[in-house]
Order: sequence, then C-alpha cells, then structure tokens
Amino acid sequence: MRRAVALAALGLGATSPNPVVGCVIINASGETVGEGYHQRAGGPHAEVHALRAAGEQARGATALVTLEPCNHTGRTGPCAQALIDAGIARVVYAVGDPNPAATGGAQRLRTAGVDVRSGLLEDEAAAGNAAWLTSQRLGRPHVTWKYAASLDGRIAAADGSSRWITSSEARADVHRLRAECDAVVVGSGTQRADDPHLAVRGVEGAVQPLRVVVDTNGTAVEPGARVLDGAAPTLIAVAENVTPEAENVTPEGENVTPEGDAETVRLPRVDGGLDIPALLDELHARGVRSVLLEGGPTLAGAFVAAGAVDRVVAYLAPVLLGAGPAALTGGGIKTITEALRLDVSETVRIGPDLRVTATLVAKEH
Repeated sequence: MRRAVALAALGLGATSPNPVVGCVIINASGETVGEGYHQRAGGPHAEVHALRAAGEQARGATALVTLEPCNHTGRTGPCAQALIDAGIARVVYAVGDPNPAATGGAQRLRTAGVDVRSGLLEDEAAAGNAAWLTSQRLGRPHVTWKYAASLDGRIAAADGSSRWITSSEARADVHRLRAECDAVVVGSGTQRADDPHLAVRGVEGAVQPLRVVVDTNGTAVEPGARVLDGAAPTLIAVAENVTPEAENVTPEGENVTPEGDAETVRLPRVDGGLDIPALLDELHARGVRSVLLEGGPTLAGAFVAAGAVDRVVAYLAPVLLGAGPAALTGGGIKTITEALRLDVSETVRIGPDLRVTATLVAKEH
C-alpha cells in the first residue's frame, strides 16, 4: 500500500478534477504482478493500468488501492467492475470515496464475492489526496500557502529587496510544488514588486498550472508582464465594480491594458480586496482542486482571515534581516487565543535552508 501511495503521487498536478490514485496487484506469494496510477484526467484509472500490467496473473490476486474503487461510468468505466471481471479475489483500499456519484464500489465488489478490506494506511493516502478530498468535502480547492523568509520571519529587507533570501535549491523545490498544483496565485503587490513568471521550470513532464493574479483594481498586470508570455494559462481577477474605463489605468492616468493571452474574471470586492471564497468558487468551477498561494503578506492575510489555508510550506533561510515586512499581515488574528495552531508534519533541509510543512489544527469548540 505504501508503494501504491507513492505511485499515486506521480499524478499530482495532472489529474484534476479527478483524484490521484495508485494501485498495486500482488499474487498469492506476495509478489507484485502489476502496478498503475491515474496519470491524467480522462485517462484510464489506476486499477486499469495495474490490471493491464498484471494480465492473467490478476486472477486470484489481491489489489491494493489508495482510494475505494469507483462505481460509476464517466469518461471511463467503473473500476469495481473491472476488478471483478479480471478475477481479483481480494481488494484492500485505504480511503473511502466521499463522492456520492462514485461511491459504492466496495459494496459492488462484496456482492460479487470479492473479499474487501479498508483503512490500510488511510492517513498517508488521505494526505496524498488532500486536494481532491478537500474539494469533495468543502466544495473548494485545497490551498497551500508557501512563503520564503529569513530566520527572523522577514520576507524582504527594510528597503524591499528580497532576491534572494533562500537558496537556488529551495527555489528549485518551489517549482516542484507548482508542478503538483492546479493553480498558482499571487496578488497585485507581488505582481508589481517582482513581475513573477509563475510557470513551472525544470520539472520534466509537468502540466503547467493556471497562473492567477488577484489584481483588485485592474492596474497591476502591465503590458509585457511575464505572466502574459503564453508559457502557461493566465487568469486576472479584478473587482466587479472596476469600470472598463478605470481598469488598467494607473492613478496617474496612464493606460496599462495588458497584452497577451490572459482571461479576466470579475469578482465581488470586500474590505478593499477581492472576496476570497468567491475566487475559490471560480477556480473550483474551472476544475482547480489545488492552489499554491505565493502571494505576499496582505493576500496571505486575506486567505487566512477567510479560513482558506489548509497547509503551510515555509522555506526558512539561515539569515537575519532585523527589519522588513513579515510573512503575514492581518489574518483576523488580534489576540493570542485567536492564533492559528499548526501541526508540523515535516521538516527537511533543502540546501542551506529549512523547509517546514504544517497543516492547520482544527479549533476546539
């Protein structure tokens, strides 16, 4: 099953709006006779790939799957039936399918006489499928907030300079994070300060994520901006009350209408910025199941205040700056009792830096 979880991870960033799933088929002697994972949306599911690899050796074998085999016909047929037809004798799955349209695979298998067990390495498999499970349970994309900071929590020096706080190894690791997500989001402040590219580089076979700029007043994305270069799709989110005449006009009156392959969406304005739940609804409707938030402290604060951060990935450099902007501004936290508590799941050294991964701890009521 641990091998199946590792196989499932190979599909991160390429399967949305479907889950990532891995499958391993073993014979009565415990030998692996077939492996597979869901490689892309619309393509064969993990079980089908594994069954094809196993061939006749699937008869009487055990299939270990990270997610309950599906029980519906979409762009592909039901995996539960494929397992039955192949003669699989036993199915062990990690996580039950919460999708009402697809659940029931376990019962279908049992009715056909297949021995079915569940819950093996459930937490590990669920963590690997966090994006899809979040979308099923909450109806919005899973959000990872990523930031890079000095050891004293500064994301830039007092003069605003920030290139580069972290090492080249850490920056390369960020491209891996991007490749595993469906959308990368920044705000107008980051867009103006850094002119970020936001596409994936250096990851072979990566599906480029949707680049999203939260440009509330419609003036941050200027002609020639790197997000307009066509390397990946781009969405510019502006406030719905920004008039066409005012959009892309600076306070000095200069027209900065962007040129390039980008789509604009208008969303409600709240408290001087965009409505974050409305933004996530828009992205979810476009098939986005995982978001990498790379914006600055203001946008991060808006996401935190909206209760829309599920995971934090912090790259901490062994550097002290003493002054400069902090990683998070606001977030609706006014006193220590309102602090968001995190559960650190991993700490890894990346070059000279430290990558800390943590998930939010549910508040007790």
